Amino acid sequence: MATEAPFKGSIPEFDYQKEMDRWANVVKLLSEPEPTVGQTPRTEVWRKNKSVLWHYPAKQKKYEIPLFFVYSLFNKPYILDIDPKKSVIKNLTDMGYEVYLLDWGTPGYEDKKIGIDTYVEKYLKTAVKRAIRHSEAEEITLVGYCLGGTIASIYASVAEEPIKNLIVATVPIDFSTFVGPEKWAEGLKNGDINLDHFLDVYGVVPSKYVEMMFRAIGSPIYFTNYTMLLNRAHDHRYVEKWRRMNKWTLDQVPFAGEAYKQFGNELVKGNKLVKGEFMVGNKPADLKNIRANLFVVSGSRDNLVLEEQSKPIMDLVSSEDKTYVCVESGHVGLALSGLFAGIVDQWAASRSNPLFK
Repeated sequence: MATEAPFKGSIPEFDYQKEMDRWANVVKLLSEPEPTVGQTPRTEVWRKNKSVLWHYPAKQKKYEIPLFFVYSLFNKPYILDIDPKKSVIKNLTDMGYEVYLLDWGTPGYEDKKIGIDTYVEKYLKTAVKRAIRHSEAEEITLVGYCLGGTIASIYASVAEEPIKNLIVATVPIDFSTFVGPEKWAEGLKNGDINLDHFLDVYGVVPSKYVEMMFRAIGSPIYFTNYTMLLNRAHDHRYVEKWRRMNKWTLDQVPFAGEAYKQFGNELVKGNKLVKGEFMVGNKPADLKNIRANLFVVSGSRDNLVLEEQSKPIMDLVSSEDKTYVCVESGHVGLALSGLFAGIVDQWAASRSNPLFK
């Protein structure tokens, strides 16, 4: 006959005040306005269609070579300036860098024919020229985050502009490793998943579809955000961080139809960037043409872009000065925590022509 062993543990004491604070914070969170983001002072330098080039002046300029940020087409770039205390952009301007950011904007149906190649040739190329002219610098540093790093790498491989440094973080380069449900991988490989006809009708991938895609890739982690909030709602610092992250996560942007076709068919399915077959105008985006100093940053806890997708760029470029690091961070946490600014500074400081030695 089975017998139950006596319970030797202790039941934790119920903290009434902690529970009251926790639920009060949840009620407050659901009723108050969204947090303010993007507070670092900036000025508009150039605009084309929906895209805007922003300049963030250095608090006290210490380097000749400015930083030019290229962010993903999937999300809004204010993740780089989401919290005044941990803003990537603010921290870098405080460190003495002139910073530029190309905000791609929100494409509509009328932008359905804009491809990644067009973004590179007609938008990024011109924006870099404007930044160089505006800064009166002789060279520039490109900083690409996530798919922005992919686009920055494509541009760097065909650019005639003076790019001294190329920094890419959480960047997908080699798409032979697929991140997402196995059925998606099979569908893409077999041609069962094809959004071309859908995009011909709708023109763009709607923002809600983009959000659903990231939910599917990030599950079950993605669905724990509200659970984590309930568990830690008594922690005011955590709640403030959660509010900013939740705002950004739900604030997706549509993806221009032609750009998504190229992303899905040529980069993901065809892996043409690794093969040197992706075309920008009449030029192949061959990464071996990149000779700029290269810095690649991956996150050990990144579940969206794995090391295996980023690291191959190290062998594909012709750069003599190239560095690879993997830091203890997730895909978004690298920017959200403010960690990225310090990592960039540690590498870029000696490669940005310091004004004071």
